[in-house]
Amino acid sequence: MFDENKILCASSAYEKKYYLNKEFEKLPESIKDELKIMCVLFTEDVGGVLTLEYEEDGSLYFHTEADEGDLLYDEIGSELKMKQMQSEKRELLEALELYYKVFVLGENIEE
Repeated sequence: MFDENKILCASSAYEKKYYLNKEFEKLPESIKDELKIMCVLFTEDVGGVLTLEYEEDGSLYFHTEADEGDLLYDEIGSELKMKQMQSEKRELLEALELYYKVFVLGENIEE
C-alpha cells in the first residue's frame, strides 16, 4: 500500500499556517471549515504542530510535535486537548474515517 500515513490536514503555531491536503478538497466546505477551526485553535492553545493523519487501515489519529527548544509548548496540555477534541468531535472524526475508507481505500461498507 503506502509507507507513510496520509495527512488530512495540519496546523503550525510556528508558521501560523493551516494546510489541507489537496486530495481532500472535495470535502464539504462546512467540514473543511470545522477542521481548520479545530486545528488552528489547538495550535494556538498549546503550541507546536498538529497533524491529522490516516493510518493504512483508514483510522484517523492526531499527531502533535514541537521544536526541541520550544519552552512554551504544553505537552501535557496537548494530550488533554487531543482527548477533548476526540470526544467533542467524535461524530466528525468517525465520518472522516468512513469517507476515507469508502472513497480512498475503496472499501465496501455495509451497515
